[in-house]
Amino acid sequence: MAKHPYQALPQFTRWSKSVAALPYPEVDPVVSFPMQIGLSDRVATAGSCFAQHIARYLSQSGFNYFVPEAAHELINAVPEMAKRYNYGTFSARYGNIYTSRQLVQLFKRAHGGFESVEDAWRNQDGAWVDPFRPAIQPSGFATLDELRADRENHLAFVRQMFAELDVFVFTLGLTELWYNKADGTALPVCPGVSGGEFDDSIYGFTNLTANEVIADMTEFFELLKKVNSRAKVILTVSPVPLAATALNRHVLVSTTYSKSVLRVAAEHLCQDFDQVNYYPSYEIITGNFNRGRYYDETLRDVTEEGVSHVMRLFMRHVTGAELDAAPVVTQQQPSDFLARMNDVVHVACEEALIEASLEEEESSSPSA
Repeated sequence: MAKHPYQALPQFTRWSKSVAALPYPEVDPVVSFPMQIGLSDRVATAGSCFAQHIARYLSQSGFNYFVPEAAHELINAVPEMAKRYNYGTFSARYGNIYTSRQLVQLFKRAHGGFESVEDAWRNQDGAWVDPFRPAIQPSGFATLDELRADRENHLAFVRQMFAELDVFVFTLGLTELWYNKADGTALPVCPGVSGGEFDDSIYGFTNLTANEVIADMTEFFELLKKVNSRAKVILTVSPVPLAATALNRHVLVSTTYSKSVLRVAAEHLCQDFDQVNYYPSYEIITGNFNRGRYYDETLRDVTEEGVSHVMRLFMRHVTGAELDAAPVVTQQQPSDFLARMNDVVHVACEEALIEASLEEEESSSPSA
């Protein structure tokens, strides 16, 4: 007879057995997963930059990565062009969806449930920019009519995606959010960073709480069920730190707050909705068991070795497929190897535009 409840628990519940005693590539916090993705299941992805890795691995492994908004065959004939115009980066050309508020408003805009006061921005070259997808068109749109037509076409594909998908993988990325004060329109980036002009009489800032994220996602799940009752959802939390914080405090503190809120919200949502499950990519990348090996020299970008650990376990537990382990990066490996690794894991990240804009200003400043 056990003297206390801990004696009856499996070894993966003990740090000494399931973390400290294992080589870091063998640590498996997934243990088991309550749902399975089949080869024919239509899997759609959205969210922050890290969600792009799941799309890449699924498509390369022969699974049905669902991309309703695909490039025209003439663009597909030049793969780099399709990539440049963000086709296939996610299941539709919505770019990064960093916050829960963006996601629920995207669904509403696609289904006619939310008419935003935001319409179009201008970039520094005078081209038109979609405020909801500021980096989706590399040089912007030539005319306002072209932008609006592309947006309507895009939203039609978004409706199709939500109606026809079997599994929706969403990566929660941020809690910091810029919005239009008139109607609460959530924006993926602060106006002025990639088009538009910042005006504090028009735009406001908020840092979502766990309760607000839960409320947003709850509304989204309920809306999704109305158009697709069979849809299942996998939530992840992005392990990529904030590029910058709008708050007057250290970016590390803001990062810790944001990721903690998102992780708590994900836990509550999985308890509240049977069709929603959590996959621990955040824990695999940020866990101290890997001793920081899963970040590159910037301490922000995730290396291919880290992505491989996440996806090897994802494929094993969620799809039943086995992948080979990625090569271990060591100090002895040549620098060009690291460059190749960084190139492999390059992702489109609109949040990085903040840092890029600041660096451009600093370099052009007389005191720089």
